[in-house]
Amino acid sequence: MVIPLSARVDLARGGRWTSLAGGGREWLWSRPDPARDEVSPGSAFVDAGGLEECVPTVRGRPDHGDAWSRPWTGTAAHATVTCDGFELTRTIGAEAGAVVATYRLSADPGFRFVWSAHALLDLGEKARLVAPHGTPLRIYPEAAPLLDTAWPPGAPYLEGHWPAPFGLELDRLGPADGSAAGAVLRCASVRVEDGSDVLDLRVEAPPGVPVGTALWRNLGGFPDHAPYRSIGVEPMLGTVFDVAEAGPDDAAQVPASGELTWRLVVAAERM
Repeated sequence: MVIPLSARVDLARGGRWTSLAGGGREWLWSRPDPARDEVSPGSAFVDAGGLEECVPTVRGRPDHGDAWSRPWTGTAAHATVTCDGFELTRTIGAEAGAVVATYRLSADPGFRFVWSAHALLDLGEKARLVAPHGTPLRIYPEAAPLLDTAWPPGAPYLEGHWPAPFGLELDRLGPADGSAAGAVLRCASVRVEDGSDVLDLRVEAPPGVPVGTALWRNLGGFPDHAPYRSIGVEPMLGTVFDVAEAGPDDAAQVPASGELTWRLVVAAERM
């Protein structure tokens, strides 16, 4: 059964999605943090949950990108943020019960970037992430203690395959166990299953634009001083967390027109 979804956003605080709800369920996890109200461009990331628009990078500098720390202008349905070197416009609507966000990034031709819909989801301990078996992925160094192979010195990531790269069952979103793992899957769509509830997330981009889905499986392993459990499932343009590490085919690039457009589609079902 299709469950119609609706979204709420906070334009004053980085255009952050504060709610993605339907059928009596709130899908977005949140953790109030007063420091979120005090950020400015270039600030260290403050994790308040929800869905943050991370662009032109996720990791690296600026921390989680340049858009989350700036006020947006417009309305919930049609909003814009102006950042260093680019402008991002987002239109949010509905199609057959799904929430659909359409994005347009305007910049000089050749501008390279990574974008992530950094969605932290409120999921039970038995929830699973479903992606095509064998999907290529990149797994990042925080997962090194969990792998059945030694981490090569200085490697920014390792290449593996879904769902269990190097013996780590990433599809199981699990209870808090003190671990944290980040990965980028090279697929445009995934499904989250949590009991009878299902959430489908998909990114649609022009041919030739690299797309992926990031997973941040924080089972109480981050941050070191006050860890908590949080699960990020993040449709992306690009296939690395840090645009500075992107190879020729790892980041989106603004074409000669000076604009690149793409869509995020989020739909829910109850089985």
